[in-house]
Amino acid sequence: MRAYLLMAAILGLLLAAGGVHAQQKYPTKPIRLIVPFPAGGGIDRVARMLAQKLSETFKQSVVVDNRPGGGATIGTETAVRANPDGYTMILVSASYATNASLYKLPYDPVNDVVPIALIGESGYVVTVHPSGPVTSIQELIAYGKANPGKLDYGTGGTGSSTHLVTELFNQMAGVKMTHVPYKGAGAGLSDLLGGQIQLIFATMPGMIPQVKSNRLRGIAVTTAKRSNAVPEIPTVAETVPGYEAVQWYAVLGPKALPKDIAARWNREIGRILQLSDVKQHMAGDSIEPAGGSPERFREVLKRDVAKWQKVVKIANIKPGS
Repeated sequence: MRAYLLMAAILGLLLAAGGVHAQQKYPTKPIRLIVPFPAGGGIDRVARMLAQKLSETFKQSVVVDNRPGGGATIGTETAVRANPDGYTMILVSASYATNASLYKLPYDPVNDVVPIALIGESGYVVTVHPSGPVTSIQELIAYGKANPGKLDYGTGGTGSSTHLVTELFNQMAGVKMTHVPYKGAGAGLSDLLGGQIQLIFATMPGMIPQVKSNRLRGIAVTTAKRSNAVPEIPTVAETVPGYEAVQWYAVLGPKALPKDIAARWNREIGRILQLSDVKQHMAGDSIEPAGGSPERFREVLKRDVAKWQKVVKIANIKPGS
């Protein structure tokens, strides 16, 4: 009996050691990093930069797999339903949270995933035509209240992030502006430059060059603090306390992803975000490195899902309407 127990104990130790050894060897094959958007956009550039650095770290290829469609839900569902072995991960943007407020999703955006890490954060620039009467958020609010419905704001479409962040402003500032949806941001920018609409809450990478060239006027940024990219432009929150709209990028894994793999991804991403060339790359897209614990990202995710659900409900926004 003693011999049997001794053999069982030895076998248990060998199995445990083998398990630890297997975990230490991860990864042993290429990893797929799903991006639920077409190639070439801002999130795709972030993903390819991160994939390159992770490939060097893991000594295995991290391959970006663009899976656009369905408002980013097709690629996201593919990742959520993937085998939770660490070989399929996903890089998402803040639209992951807005989608939860607009659509009936085939997955739970909070409980069916494992938050890994925030990669970076950017914001939107409240942008007006320089020939107009508005030069600040205070003047925008005053004009909007005195002329309800007479300010036309452009967005990338009904239910888009630019629509929701502007509607959040309307609700918090107590103004009523007229929504002009476009099929993408480019058409709205052209109409703003031409004076057909009065303002846009636009993403920083596309709008900052227009502002710095004085073709358009940036009157505020939507981040909680002033942006390093345009520190001279105040925040909306300096006039409307509590207002914040952030465009973030983050990595998620499927539910039941092993804790050791999630922890390693978080640790390696944190290290990568401290590299000088990575900071420079992200600064070129007006993105500030974030990092932090998975718990921090989970709280951001839960907060944003609840925030946008409230905005959509109050404004009665219907996607595609």
